[in-house]
Amino acid sequence: MKRRSFVYTSGVALGASLLGCQGAAKSKETTSIDMPTFDLHTHPGRFFMKGTEAYTSDDPFLNRVKEMKAQGLQGAFFCLVADMPLLKVTETGVIPTGTFQGDEGWEVFQGQLSVLKDLIQKAEAELAFDTTKLGQEGAVQAFLACEGGDFLGGNIERISEAYELGIRSIQLVHYAPYRLGDLQTYAAQHDGLSALGKAAVKKMNQLGIVIDVAHASTKTVQDVVAISDAPVILSHSTLTTDRESPVTARTISPEHARMIVESGGVIGLWPSGYSSSLEQFVDDTIRMIETVGVDYVGIGTDMDANYKPVIKNYAEFFDWKRALRERGLSEEEVGKVTGGNSKRVLKQVLG
Repeated sequence: MKRRSFVYTSGVALGASLLGCQGAAKSKETTSIDMPTFDLHTHPGRFFMKGTEAYTSDDPFLNRVKEMKAQGLQGAFFCLVADMPLLKVTETGVIPTGTFQGDEGWEVFQGQLSVLKDLIQKAEAELAFDTTKLGQEGAVQAFLACEGGDFLGGNIERISEAYELGIRSIQLVHYAPYRLGDLQTYAAQHDGLSALGKAAVKKMNQLGIVIDVAHASTKTVQDVVAISDAPVILSHSTLTTDRESPVTARTISPEHARMIVESGGVIGLWPSGYSSSLEQFVDDTIRMIETVGVDYVGIGTDMDANYKPVIKNYAEFFDWKRALRERGLSEEEVGKVTGGNSKRVLKQVLG
């Protein structure tokens, strides 16, 4: 159905030390509600930093996926970082240093994707292309995603190639300014979504790729929602408050959040250092639920590339889940937030 019509200092996360896989030995969560647990945005072991370097069985990626299985996480978007070579970490955050030339972005994308697929196979996770098995016990469904559309090099047909290679979600923009649309953390260049960006949205709708508008400016999100024939996700953010934080530029207003609702999509709550503790992150989750409704909220942990994360492992993911139940949400409502809403959107877009 057709829908109605700085630099970001939190980027220090990308230069932070690799987080250890500290999954505590807690029992796996179960629920009588038939809903999966799903992470809308994760970088297990920060594999994207490794290029084509060989991995061993002790690699943080493999340990993180082992932890996912042990704790009962049933699916996630495993995210490449297309513009990583264009970024520089400074004392005040990450800054873009240039743009890709020619096929450079596509080559980076292919290199990262090759590494990721190899790691998924070694970790004995299951590469997923639709929701058929999402929610089944015993396996992690690994959906492939890419953070930033820079890898396209301006060639919209490469979206089709990416789809054939297994990509099922593309985040239109990241840190480096690009031709698809404007970012939250950089001066506007396109007055929202560009003509190329509009063509990309239509192509993703046509193929069945989930559109992710995280990092996009309010005007870009407005433009995407106005033309998309499918629900969109905003994989990792949170509502703006009066807190002073280096990640404030990546938070969103209630009006911004409600645009995702208009599309029928889902917002992944972001457990970054914008929340001072897991308890405050629970408060932030409740605030988002009260603002947009329980049917439109999920979680995007940004593991293991988050800024001062308050969810540092998947044991704490389930601590958050239990805390929501303790705060008065019903079992069904908690199931929606921890994965049911995400599955609804994925099923609608991917099948």
